[in-house]
Amino acid sequence: MEYFWLCLSAVAAGAVNAVAGGGTLLTFPALTSVVPAHIANGTSTVALFPGSFASVWGYRKQMAACKRWLVWLTPPSVLGGALGASLVEAASFRVVIPYLILLAAVLFLLQPTIARVLARRSAAFPRPHPLSQGERGERERGAKTLAVIVVCQFFIGVYGGYFGAGIGILMLSSLSFLGLKDIHETNALKSFLALCMNIVAAGLFIYRGMWEWEYALAMAAAAIIGGYAGARLSLQLRPAIVRWIVIVIGFGLAVYYFLPASS
Repeated sequence: MEYFWLCLSAVAAGAVNAVAGGGTLLTFPALTSVVPAHIANGTSTVALFPGSFASVWGYRKQMAACKRWLVWLTPPSVLGGALGASLVEAASFRVVIPYLILLAAVLFLLQPTIARVLARRSAAFPRPHPLSQGERGERERGAKTLAVIVVCQFFIGVYGGYFGAGIGILMLSSLSFLGLKDIHETNALKSFLALCMNIVAAGLFIYRGMWEWEYALAMAAAAIIGGYAGARLSLQLRPAIVRWIVIVIGFGLAVYYFLPASS
C-alpha cells in the first residue's frame, strides 16, 4: 500500500508541475511517512527531476531565443544546486522543514501579484540587450542588471538544490528582467535552469545515499504519467484552480510541521 500512495502522490505531483508547479509539496509529505525527512527530500528530487526533461523538450522551439542567456545562467544554477544539496543534513533539515514549506506556500500565494509588479517594472527597466549597441550608460546598466540576475540565480540554485518548491516562481521573477519576447521563452529558460539544478542535486543525493531507489524509480514512472496527464488537463482546467489547491495544501502542511516543532 505504501507504494500505491507514494505513486499516487507522484502522479498528482507530475500533473501539478505540468499545470502550475509545486509538486514537491505533494511527494515530500508522502515520503516522510515512510522515510526520514532528509531521505524524503532526496528521494523526491530524484523522483521528480525526469519530468524536467519533458518540460525542456516541450519548449525546445523557444530555446533558440534563450541561447545567449544559457552561457551566463547555467553555471550559477549548477553551482548553486550543488551547494544547496550538499548543505542538507538530517538534523538541521528537520528543523527548517516548516519554514521551507511555508515559504513555498507564500510564493504560490503571491505569484499573481509578483508577476504583475515585475511586468510593470521590467517594462521600464534597462535591458541587457543594448550591450552590443546604444549608449555607454545603457551598456553599463545592462551589465549591472545581468550581474544582479546571475547572483540571484546562484541563490535560487542553492534553494533549489536544498528543497526546491517554488523555484519556478523565483526564477520567473528574476528572469523577467532579461527582455525575452514572451512568457514562453522565459518558461523555456526557467525549465532548462531548473533541470540543471535538479540534475546536480539528484546526483549528489544519490552519491550521498540520501534516497531510497525503490521508491524513487516507482515514483519517477508515476510522475511521468502524471506530467503527461497534467499537460493534457491544462488545456481544460484553469491553472489558477490547481495553484489554489497547492496553496491550501502548502499552508496545511506548514501548520502540520510547525506543530511538532512547537510542542
